[in-house]
Amino acid sequence: MKIAITQINPVIGDFKGNAAKIAVWAERARRQACDLVVFSELALTGYPPRDLLERDDFIEACQNGFAKLVASIDGIGVICGVIERNPAAHGNPLFNAAVLFEDGKILHTAHKRLLPTYDVFDERRYFEPGDVCEVFAYKGRRIGLTICEDMWNDTDFFVRRKYTIDPVKKLTANGADLLINISASPFHTGKPAFRARMLGAVARKYAVPLIYANQVGGNDSVLFDGHSMALDCQGEVRARALDFEEDLIVTTLQETGGIQGDMHPASGEEIEAIEKALIMGTRDYVRKCGFAKTVVGLSGGIDSALTAYVAVKALGAENVLTVFMPSRYTSRDNHEDTRMLADNLQIRLQTVPIDSMFDAFLKFISPAFEAHDPGITEQNIQARIRGTILMAFSNQQGRLVLTTGNKSELAVGYCTLYGDMNGGLAVISDLPKTTAYDLARYINRNREFIPQRIIDKAPSAELAPDQLDQDDLPPYDVLDPILTAYIEEARGVNEIARAGFDRRMVTDVIRRVDRNEYKRHQAAPGLKITSKAFGYGRRYPIAQRFSKFDGDV
Repeated sequence: MKIAITQINPVIGDFKGNAAKIAVWAERARRQACDLVVFSELALTGYPPRDLLERDDFIEACQNGFAKLVASIDGIGVICGVIERNPAAHGNPLFNAAVLFEDGKILHTAHKRLLPTYDVFDERRYFEPGDVCEVFAYKGRRIGLTICEDMWNDTDFFVRRKYTIDPVKKLTANGADLLINISASPFHTGKPAFRARMLGAVARKYAVPLIYANQVGGNDSVLFDGHSMALDCQGEVRARALDFEEDLIVTTLQETGGIQGDMHPASGEEIEAIEKALIMGTRDYVRKCGFAKTVVGLSGGIDSALTAYVAVKALGAENVLTVFMPSRYTSRDNHEDTRMLADNLQIRLQTVPIDSMFDAFLKFISPAFEAHDPGITEQNIQARIRGTILMAFSNQQGRLVLTTGNKSELAVGYCTLYGDMNGGLAVISDLPKTTAYDLARYINRNREFIPQRIIDKAPSAELAPDQLDQDDLPPYDVLDPILTAYIEEARGVNEIARAGFDRRMVTDVIRRVDRNEYKRHQAAPGLKITSKAFGYGRRYPIAQRFSKFDGDV
């Protein structure tokens, strides 16, 4: 049996475009004499459609699009993810379904049994879980068809399972000799390797080959890496698709249960995967939102340099405008480094000095304030002037503003509302500062895109004389591990302090994180890179009084 595994990059709700894409890739598989082509979870709708699933016209458009798709493909079997109505009088109104069709006829339908409600997932909000685990015969195989989370509940692999049932166990008990899993499994650091180990353990445990088709592309904050694969009965990967790109791989199932297939290259290092993820996510967000061009504010620092680089790689230098907005506090180095960066990336650089605007603000606002030395208010005014300038370029030229703040700054509130937080997409907002430096060094491995002095210099907001980030924050190589422990690992003060960190520092960092929740709720959407990104995957209240410090009850 010859199977094509196809990972496509759908646009949510673009039923006509997604169906056309499915038909094109199915035809490619048919021309390679494949018996079956497998697409990802909700391939027709795009994943995740979120509250569009509450609209009846969305459901109707999906069903009409699927009927046309089924009628348009012949000569090959197709497994495709789609939504179906629940005909029962109780429960949620929809099923998350995987459908096998061939030559205009639907041969089998499976409904997703395990519906995740953690991290970025909220499927129980919309879908009713399936209650049947049927094996079906096709081309001499007994196939067990599952959808994404159905595969993520093996007793021997997971220490604590989230569900009481295991669809894979039931399907293999019912005689499945081939497992197929269609998926929309998001990317975060460490996820591709973990996923491959998990799939290998399942295939090995039940001694059956496993076909895995994953979505690729960016939909809002959530990024999908693809990395579709086929594994043999020993759990070894015998076919693999590219990561972060649309792709098709062909696998041949032998009578003995062995598999032969295409092995396409994937990221060798995690930092390479991060670069690919940011470029793909930026490209997809900008274009799927209907923009073609972007604008980035350059400061001479590492974060804006990285954001500009990603934008150029995602959209092309001709579609990226950079704006340098120096003040009296801007160093000569930053003037030179910004120009060098723009030259290296071959992007247009516009310089707009802000001192006269800053002076005008101070002239009219200062008399209304009580007399005091210039401080945070004046610093924030500078940031907000720059944010306003960037939004002016956005309005005048139809460009999407890319914000440049990193995760470390966003976590502790080292950013200005309506200033440097202005924009439509926060490209590196889930990238810790230490990882930003790692990424810059990786980008420069063969050629200096980012001037070395930008990487080497001490970070500074340059909103006051001789200002450095470390005047107000712990060193980033200390801050980032504390933030990872608190945000991604949900550890408390005592546990983090026991790991060797100064307790007062830990307490101060955590208080900053909690105090600045309101800022993050007003931030631009950011591309999810870590296991726990700020945004709708981390649902913390703004108004709350829980704490776990000495003296608190």
